Amino acid sequence: MIRASAQCLARALWTVFLLALGGCASTYFRDAGPPPAAPVQHELARLPFSEYWTGIVFNGEKIGFTRLAVAPVADTPGNYLIRSEASFVLRFMGIEKKVTLKAADTVGADLSLIRFSYHYGIDGSNLMVDGGRRGDELVATITTGGSPTEQRLPVQGTLYPSSVIALYPVVKGMSVGREFAYQVYNGETQSLADVTQAIVAYENSEFFDGSAFRVESGLGPHRATTWIDHQGRPVFELAMNGVMISALEEPGRAKRYVALAALNKQESLIDFSIVRPDTAIVRPRDVSFMKVALNGMRQPPPSDRSQQCKGAPGETVCEIRRLAPGADPAAVDPRYLSPSITVQSYDPSIKRTAREIVAGESSPEARAARIVRWMDANVEKAPVDVFSALDVLEKRKAECQGNAYLYTALARAAGIPTRMVSGLAYSQDFNGFLYHSWAESFLGDRWIAVDPTFGQTTADATHIKLLEGETLADLMPMIEWVGKLKIRVLAVEHQRP
Repeated sequence: MIRASAQCLARALWTVFLLALGGCASTYFRDAGPPPAAPVQHELARLPFSEYWTGIVFNGEKIGFTRLAVAPVADTPGNYLIRSEASFVLRFMGIEKKVTLKAADTVGADLSLIRFSYHYGIDGSNLMVDGGRRGDELVATITTGGSPTEQRLPVQGTLYPSSVIALYPVVKGMSVGREFAYQVYNGETQSLADVTQAIVAYENSEFFDGSAFRVESGLGPHRATTWIDHQGRPVFELAMNGVMISALEEPGRAKRYVALAALNKQESLIDFSIVRPDTAIVRPRDVSFMKVALNGMRQPPPSDRSQQCKGAPGETVCEIRRLAPGADPAAVDPRYLSPSITVQSYDPSIKRTAREIVAGESSPEARAARIVRWMDANVEKAPVDVFSALDVLEKRKAECQGNAYLYTALARAAGIPTRMVSGLAYSQDFNGFLYHSWAESFLGDRWIAVDPTFGQTTADATHIKLLEGETLADLMPMIEWVGKLKIRVLAVEHQRP
């Protein structure tokens, strides 16, 4: 079970790969002298390239490639089709996982979004996002687990697809000192996001030929540094404080790494992301109280009855208690009983399964316990990533996030207000905290941590909640913490036998 729960880290880091924007520049980049007097600018109709490929390196290991291609739409003059794709092979816990991302965006000559079609695949599960701009709305159909959901987002002004972030300065004109701000639709997170870009320098480096403009980009709070050459190609990019690197490559070489499955042979995901405390914790599943000091977070994690976090100079101190359900009913936000794209609690198969599991039980506490026991017996804890609860119900196997998806869906279908949370949980096998997802159900008068991956109706106190939410967009803040967070264990208490 520890092995299955530990590989939840792969899911959290896949989110990092989708959204990774957090970078720095080093002393390997030098001033290239005076930049061109006029801005370097290319229209889509006259781009010096039709496509480019990049190789991706994470934490010193080659993990995959990306490709971007631009072509005019034959039957619609003035419109362009931007095709982008990525393929990653990750090695985690001795198992190779392949992630594929494919996107097709139709844009105007100014890069504005018209329509889109995205396909994401991992471990045999698929997510499709199709739609476009319709007046003052973005309308999309999101399909996961074979179940479509309509999404409508209000939009003001010009909207762009996230695939054009590297192209935007090229089309608008590159000169040192220029700044841009615009909004994109991010297909991976199915959300609108603000982008800022600043052209801060004109440099050269041993990492690429010739000179290039250094562009600092931000997607929300996450940063990347990209060097774009005179042809408008991203010749080099640093993200996640230099841990994620991409560079132009010849197409055959870029694809060959994935074809040979020769990527990421070391366990660099664990090496990079495990948070090792100063003190080992024995019998972590029996911990009833834990006090820790966290370093590397800009603001304290959420606080409630079970977890109290307060900021101190340079660190945050959290006290976590293992709570039992309360006795008095209380009001709760109705959204925790509602379905979502990832938690399809109103789907007929989810509702039918929930009815069968909790039949004859009226107590919410007993219903939650039945769901946990059913999942422990019927869902294999395996390193299989999914996009939604329906994927897990169909496959009957999943990692921690998938288990949390399905538990949350079944609990809501059984009338138990439930939310998903993510953070850290201690692994005795690795002598450290791993990124993990679980759930919280409102039982009586309080939120109770429930971990279906560990088979715990009341999760142990080594679970440190960092954020709440069930979408990839909700997980975006975690990108800043991976590889940076440090923990000191101040106190631990175990439950009495």
